[in-house]
Amino acid sequence: MGWFSPYKRHANSFNYTPRYYDPAKEEREQRRAELRGERLDDSGEYTPGKYIKAKREARDLRKEQEAKKGKSDKQMKMWTMGVALMLLFVLIYLLIPRMGAIFEMATTDSSQKKFEQAQQEVEEFNPYAPLIIVPNDYEEGDEIEIIEE
Repeated sequence: MGWFSPYKRHANSFNYTPRYYDPAKEEREQRRAELRGERLDDSGEYTPGKYIKAKREARDLRKEQEAKKGKSDKQMKMWTMGVALMLLFVLIYLLIPRMGAIFEMATTDSSQKKFEQAQQEVEEFNPYAPLIIVPNDYEEGDEIEIIEE
């Protein structure tokens, strides 16, 4: 931070002279390049918009190349997604019925075992089991007819 002072300070300046600079050689190379058609616009001086134009041309060229490449990449992605979706549908189609069968077997196994156990209890006579009393629906004096077929 500088404080106000009555004396004006000048910025540091450097006196740089390139050691290996040959202006004659530079001009020769530039003339030869112009004759070959390599550097027509590359004069040592700056022209307004020179760098902007070069960047825009490079950007346009890069976008054009990416568009060509991106078109094939998009097609490849679409094919990959299509195949992945088909595989997913096939797996769902094959796995859901099997998963349902597995759950059904799990639930019927336990209910089947309970049913078999109850059937065995009915078939076996247990004299110590409590008796189930069923009320009669006939009155005394009525005769019971037994029909044999």
